[in-house]
Amino acid sequence: MVTIKDIAKATGCSPSTVSRVIANNSRISEKTKQKVRKAMQDLGYHPNLTARNLVVQSTKTIGVIMPSSADKSLQNPFFAEVLRGIGSYFHQEQFSILLSTGQTEQEKFKEVERMVLGKYVDGIILLYSRLNDPIIDFLKEKDFPFVIVGKPLEYKNEIVHVDNDNIKAGKDITAYLIENGHRRISFIGGAADLVVTIDRQKGYEMALKEAAIPVLKEYALHTEFLKSGGREAVEQILKLEVKPDAIVVSDDLISVGVISMLEEYGLKVPEDISLASFNNIYFSEIIKPALTTVDIQIYQLGVESAKAIIKMCMNQKLTRKRIIIPHDIVYRESARLKK
Repeated sequence: MVTIKDIAKATGCSPSTVSRVIANNSRISEKTKQKVRKAMQDLGYHPNLTARNLVVQSTKTIGVIMPSSADKSLQNPFFAEVLRGIGSYFHQEQFSILLSTGQTEQEKFKEVERMVLGKYVDGIILLYSRLNDPIIDFLKEKDFPFVIVGKPLEYKNEIVHVDNDNIKAGKDITAYLIENGHRRISFIGGAADLVVTIDRQKGYEMALKEAAIPVLKEYALHTEFLKSGGREAVEQILKLEVKPDAIVVSDDLISVGVISMLEEYGLKVPEDISLASFNNIYFSEIIKPALTTVDIQIYQLGVESAKAIIKMCMNQKLTRKRIIIPHDIVYRESARLKK
């Protein structure tokens, strides 16, 4: 059986250095880590992480909490992509994911409570931020390491979070439609208690006000981050006495439902109504028409949240509580340019 001493001999390092590499000690250089890990792979050495974790009282596992049940959340490619970013960095640092969902808010809370009190994980990543969330209150009360992908409305100077500037993004995409002659612009967001919805809608309203366009309450709708949510929202929009000439949609998956439902009513995008969206998920370029959308760099949101939670679990200093990932608008065919 291959031992730490064998790895030390093969690399010219001391056994204590090999042990520190296995523990992913930050004091060991990346070059040394790569050399030791290559020797471990070549010689077929597999450290007994369970025994090591018992000694250092670490699980090397992070709980990742979805906003809703798996059957709903994993329909949206956003979550697959953010998990890909988290997983890639965890793999590099030899951490594992414990993924958790719940059918109800109570189920989700109980699962987080079990993770924390049972010491199944070293830290938590929340893939959402919503108003009055008892999970955040619980994690704060227990002084347990956690990171939010999104922006907390409360304690935002205390809670580490990785986010886009969604107010600016909402304003930018709405301003683009206004610049191209649109004046009757509707907004379709996710659940009204999600901070990402609140911020994107705030940016949308700011752009309208700066252009002296009235903000109409009936033009703002909220639905689930699903294709079916987009279809339901269109039914409400088409009941309006004065129909919008453009829609800002806060998620690409909702946009797919919007496009298909408009087609069922004989309306074409962008000829009859323009559409601008968010997230730039993988199919936004291949659907017809291709979506004009805000690229929020989902993968990088995952990577940065993984970096932050591992630093917190290893008691390393974080230079900032708020980590902002920049956004860009990807211009495609779903938004018509008015003359």
